[in-house]
Amino acid sequence: MSRSYVIYIGLLAAFWGASYMFIKVADRAFEPAAMILIRLLLASLLLLVVLGIQRGWRRTLDEMRGLGWEGFALGVVNGAIPFTLIAWGEKHIDSGVAAIANASMPIFVVLLAIRWKPSETVRGWRLVGFLVGLAGVGVLAGIHPKGGWWGVAGTMAVVVASVSYAVGALWGQRLIGRTSGLVLSASSMIGGLIVLLPLGLWQLPSHVPGWKESGSVIALAVIGTAVAQIILYRVLRSDGAAKVSLVTYLLPATALFYGVLLLGEPLTWQELAGLALILGGVALGSGAVRMPRREPVAAPTP
Repeated sequence: MSRSYVIYIGLLAAFWGASYMFIKVADRAFEPAAMILIRLLLASLLLLVVLGIQRGWRRTLDEMRGLGWEGFALGVVNGAIPFTLIAWGEKHIDSGVAAIANASMPIFVVLLAIRWKPSETVRGWRLVGFLVGLAGVGVLAGIHPKGGWWGVAGTMAVVVASVSYAVGALWGQRLIGRTSGLVLSASSMIGGLIVLLPLGLWQLPSHVPGWKESGSVIALAVIGTAVAQIILYRVLRSDGAAKVSLVTYLLPATALFYGVLLLGEPLTWQELAGLALILGGVALGSGAVRMPRREPVAAPTP
């Protein structure tokens, strides 16, 4: 197992953490569907170019056809829906809050796995982890959060996006055995693009946005999507899913760092408490941290 995964995980945390900042800036001039349409369009083109160079156009197209409708449909639950929900949510909440709420995704993966993998059970400390994670979401939304009920709605939109990501993660695990990760990613990006096309075109701004907003959308597509996908599947191939899951614990911290230092977002106790509860719940609920069991005391030998 290579040790380079530390660098790759750090890059993923930095790139995906910055994505929340890019979305927050782009939200100033772009409606959610238009922003995500451009994101998916640029990311799809870049991934297709990489695949064409690596594997050849004919082989790439053959593998995409082999995935059939599922490859494109994956883009709905793993791209169009969650991307748009997060972009909408960040119109009402800070980027750091969105990143923390999105960190609940592994909890929903565990819960959904009960349906798709009947052998999976959630009990004991895993059940405690799930409940702790939900408590973290509640703390994050708060009784009277910044932005009032729109703040609650924005937070819950990101949580729903996490559920959608969880569905996509389980579905993607089943499809990945049929093709390469980048082919699957490109197919899903194109699928999400097609679904968002009508609404995205309708929401396109009537004037050319400023360079900060436009640059943020481009950075979101290139760095936060296409480049991040290439790194992701590189780490999955070389070091496995367990190592990739470490980014769950780093990403909210990097997003908070960008939000506080670069966007001037406040750092509140609700955010820190929600972060601790959600990540603690993820650690327990996913089985990454196991509490020690008390060993039975042996009866004395007569």
